[in-house]
Amino acid sequence: MFFCNINIKNLLHNEAFSPYLLKYQPLKFTLTLLFLCLCLTCTAATGNSNVDSLKQILKQAGSKTSADTINVNRYNILAAAYFQSNPDSAFYYGQKGVDLSRKIHFDAGLANGLLQTGRVDYFKGKSAKAQRELTEAVTLFKKLGDKKGIATCYEYFGAMYTLLADYTLAIKYLDLAIDINNQAGNDEWMQTNLYKNMGNVYFSKGELSKSLDYYYKALFIAIKNHYTLLSGNLYNNIGAVLQNMEVYPNALNHFKKALEILNGTDNTQALGTINQNIGEILLAQNNLDSAIIYLNKANYIVKKQNDKDGLSSVYTDLGLCYAAKNDYKNAISYIDTSLQIAKKYKIVYNQAYALIGLANVYNQQKNYKSAYKNALQGRQLSIKLGNLSIKANAALQLSKALAGLGKEASAYQFLKLYINFKDQLKSNESIEKSTTYNFELTFALKERQLKQQQHEKDLIYQQKAHNQRLINLIFVVIILAMLLITGIYYREKRQQQNINVMLEHKNHEVLNQKTDLDEQAKKLHDLNNLKDRLISILAHDLRAPLSTLRGLFGLLQDETITHQEMVAMIPNVLKKLEYTSDFLDTLLFWINSQMESFDTSVKTFSVSELVQNEADSYEAEAGLKGIRYSTKIPQGLTANADPNSIRIVVRNLITNAIKFSDYDDSIQISIQQDEAAQKIIVKVTDTGVGMSADQLNKLFKSKVESKNGTNNESGTGMGLLFCKDLIERCHGEIWVTSKPSVGTEFTFTIPLIC
Repeated sequence: MFFCNINIKNLLHNEAFSPYLLKYQPLKFTLTLLFLCLCLTCTAATGNSNVDSLKQILKQAGSKTSADTINVNRYNILAAAYFQSNPDSAFYYGQKGVDLSRKIHFDAGLANGLLQTGRVDYFKGKSAKAQRELTEAVTLFKKLGDKKGIATCYEYFGAMYTLLADYTLAIKYLDLAIDINNQAGNDEWMQTNLYKNMGNVYFSKGELSKSLDYYYKALFIAIKNHYTLLSGNLYNNIGAVLQNMEVYPNALNHFKKALEILNGTDNTQALGTINQNIGEILLAQNNLDSAIIYLNKANYIVKKQNDKDGLSSVYTDLGLCYAAKNDYKNAISYIDTSLQIAKKYKIVYNQAYALIGLANVYNQQKNYKSAYKNALQGRQLSIKLGNLSIKANAALQLSKALAGLGKEASAYQFLKLYINFKDQLKSNESIEKSTTYNFELTFALKERQLKQQQHEKDLIYQQKAHNQRLINLIFVVIILAMLLITGIYYREKRQQQNINVMLEHKNHEVLNQKTDLDEQAKKLHDLNNLKDRLISILAHDLRAPLSTLRGLFGLLQDETITHQEMVAMIPNVLKKLEYTSDFLDTLLFWINSQMESFDTSVKTFSVSELVQNEADSYEAEAGLKGIRYSTKIPQGLTANADPNSIRIVVRNLITNAIKFSDYDDSIQISIQQDEAAQKIIVKVTDTGVGMSADQLNKLFKSKVESKNGTNNESGTGMGLLFCKDLIERCHGEIWVTSKPSVGTEFTFTIPLIC
């Protein structure tokens, strides 16, 4: 008879994230929440409540807000997430969290990091190191007042002492964890894990009835709360108990149920344990080839996990399979390797299991001396374990070895001891099988009650859904009735509106006649205004050059100048004639622009060259009045606009500046480029007489009272209105700032070339 060595550590750790694992920072909530939700989504299959976990983490958020604390929390999350599939990665991230927490004195992160590294260390058999880490974590959690953190540490202590076969300490710590969890509000996820761990302790002790009691309690809570992975692990544990009772068909059914739940998940630890348990049943039934297949599957998983406990256990099972096939070389090799691993990592149960296995193989080979030596050591460990089944197997192997060595009396004593143990086991098995049956009946009854409750909830939901559909139908009928009434009202309203329209149409015919007359009068008024504009612009812009020409020709007629003087004046006269001719052309252009059929010719041109030319044309006129005249025009600036329109505007602004400036005043014409706004800015600034606020408000209007200039120059006051029209036609803007006796600055913009 072969005893099932359940891989306790693989069964203990199926949590996704303990809800108290991390302390998130309130001021970093936005940065951490996304990462947290991603990790919770990855572990949703465990059945743990993501919402509850998130609430708990936010509830325990600390006051530290640095980027380092955020990184610590992330490391601890990754450590928890990797434990099921890759314990080495879990330890790596847990240790990074510990190191960084110590550096920044972050107690919450340090406690959680130690929790993760301690779990991995005892999982790998490093119990002394794990004990130090978990003890420090308990101290920190007590300082922080975190009861759930303390309970988790005690849970891991219980699991570790179960492996070390110190069942008194294991039960003590698990009882403490259960009490603390109840005080903290009875988290059912944690309660399920604690009951499962307590079942593991009693299973290892050989007290199968108590073990089943805790397993069924845990399974009921897991099913009720839809903790999927926990349910799978508990089915496996119950199957292991049934396997130990040699109720193999029921045990296999439970293992298959566990596989059905866990297949397709990343919980490789549990899958390895289930494959090992199935292999052990097949071994007990002497189906050796199939047993080896399942055990090799388990072996592949535990090697990948670097699970020393699981590796030791599987090697012993494989050795027993090969011994049954009379392949003693492989059998001794596997079991001896198992024994060395168990000794190195102080896994007491596995040591006893391997020693008794070796004794069995040596007895088959009739190497009774080696068999006796290993069986005696196995018996000593079985006494420490207190497991009746292990004691019976050790006594049987000792009896065989002593008989082979010719020590019949001693052999007979151990045979009697073996028979006594077997009688006790049979008695216990009868009680345990009866207890198991009762547990199964109780669990089945609870399951039926749970299904009945769910059925009742479904019926209530269906009734509510039916009532809601009925209410929806009533609302639909009411809405349809309202739509019908609205349609009838709308139709009647439309008929009334049609009648009103017919009456209004007759009134409109009368009113339209009056409107036509008003429009004709408005057109005549606009034409009259246009005529006034034309006359004003002629009077405003042609008076000065014509007066100059008239005076020149008068001098020639009176012969008051000599021939040489006339020759000297001819270039200036020609320049004036050329400018006057050009001005007439631009004037006609502006007049044409006021017509409806005018289409502005927008093109790319050199603003620098155009403005410089206009500025040069008036430099002499400014000099005659004693005005300081300057330009600030960078070369190479181009724009998209109508150049003729811009020329008229620049000319008008310069003449206005000269008109209202006096001796020793200054005029500056400047251009700059605004790349951000994609436009050219042109400014004409003078230090002349300036304008009052009232005068500024009247600018760019159709009716402006023109004032004479500093040399009594006259004008119509219409020039700025023309400038505004032309700039806006070029998609630009124009504005002015001025103060009396300080000066005036006219500014306009035009689009920059793309």
